[in-house]
Amino acid sequence: MSALPSFDEVLASYDPAMGLEVHVELNTNSKMFCGCPTAFGAEPNTQVCPTCLGLPGAMPVVNAKGVEAAIRIGLALNCEIAEWCRFARKNYFYPDMPKNFQTSQYDEPIAFEGYLDVDVDGDTFRVEIERAHMEEDTGKATHVGGATGRIQGADYSLIDYNRAGIPLIEIVTKPILGAGERAPEVAKAYVAALRELIVALGVSDARMDQGSIRADVNLSLAPKAPAGSTAGEVVLGTRSETKNVNSLRSVERAVRYEMQRHASVLDAGGKVLQETRHWHEDTGVTTSGREKSDAEDYRYFPEPDLVPVAPSREWVEELRGTLPELPWVRRARLQAEWGFSDLEMRDTVGAGAFDLVEQTIAEGSAPQAARKWWLTELARRANETGVDVAELGVSPAQVAAVQRLVEGGTINDKLARQVFDGLLAGEGTPEEIVAARGLEIVSDDGALSAAVDKAIAENPDIADKIRDGKVAAAGALIGAVMKEMRGQADAGRVRELVLEKLA
Repeated sequence: MSALPSFDEVLASYDPAMGLEVHVELNTNSKMFCGCPTAFGAEPNTQVCPTCLGLPGAMPVVNAKGVEAAIRIGLALNCEIAEWCRFARKNYFYPDMPKNFQTSQYDEPIAFEGYLDVDVDGDTFRVEIERAHMEEDTGKATHVGGATGRIQGADYSLIDYNRAGIPLIEIVTKPILGAGERAPEVAKAYVAALRELIVALGVSDARMDQGSIRADVNLSLAPKAPAGSTAGEVVLGTRSETKNVNSLRSVERAVRYEMQRHASVLDAGGKVLQETRHWHEDTGVTTSGREKSDAEDYRYFPEPDLVPVAPSREWVEELRGTLPELPWVRRARLQAEWGFSDLEMRDTVGAGAFDLVEQTIAEGSAPQAARKWWLTELARRANETGVDVAELGVSPAQVAAVQRLVEGGTINDKLARQVFDGLLAGEGTPEEIVAARGLEIVSDDGALSAAVDKAIAENPDIADKIRDGKVAAAGALIGAVMKEMRGQADAGRVRELVLEKLA
């Protein structure tokens, strides 16, 4: 493919439309239609039975906890909950689905017609939800040999059916129109908000790195609509579907890349192929997978071995009462309690440090002190090592302990940085590190007085300025004393001694 047009060039000629399909693995103890365990990381093909392997005569039974989780997700997404719905068979041949069909929901989902409001740099963007339906996950294929890890070029493939049958909720948006240049950001913000919501509900650990939440990114471009056009007049272009994008950053990058790729095809007079595509994190591009099937190609028909699901209105309202405080409502409440500005709060959330700051405050730190450490010293170290700040290896309790040492006058901010060095090196508690490294601030007047005398003797011109009433010049002598004492002097007491000796 020739060089892609710039993002600005795409926006000058085309309007993007997106659709996001997010698959959430539920954290039930057993699979959706059988009693097999669902623990992540078990030996391959040890958590299977005749039902999830699709053996003749095996009969499925619906997991009640899975249905409950689906209803709670639907309610949290402001959806209507069906009074009656049923499962269907989605027929296709693929080796990771041992039955040759997937038990899913087709035209009768359990939840539908909802929405989720997401924040994009202070602006609220409403994403409309078409449906949230129940289904089962497929097995995991590992392609051995070849350079890409894909089936093309592999020597052989291995299938682990442990994941086959794990409860899934698929959340499907309506076409997202009008996002324009912010389309990549809106996609990322939506998946991030949805992940937050799922974690708050407690129905999944939502680990993108383990595949327990995965996003499929549908994208199309259409010629830029004339001014004054309404959404109903917009003609959507041919879409591509980038499958199983497994990080927030990749969702944003995949949308941006696909917008540029589609524009390149259209600018050259070509036609976009309706297909699935694979995202490559290392190169930041997508590659073709297979031609995308339409719904009729799956030959859906009602699952004959499962009875319909008909949640009573009383049960639905009972589950509505179990919904937790929504993450964004909780953030607004805590922002007011902590006294953070909107910018401070956005930076805290954007750095992935919100929960860490909250936990540090719970351990006794003042809000601004907790924020300071996580967003400066610790965020810098996380960036240097290429990990998220939550994965750095320093706990909120440890940060709170460091802050107590600062507030108690045992160390200052500069020495605290050395304490964090020790924490990252596994040298013990903050108190143990201070003792072992000899970091405690020196406040003994004898030692400080000697250091002040030396600084005065070595800087007579500055001393004369102070004697003449230029008290601001004392900072230079204080700095000299701090350097002499390796940052361990009590700066406040040093200032007092300087002025006592020279005033």
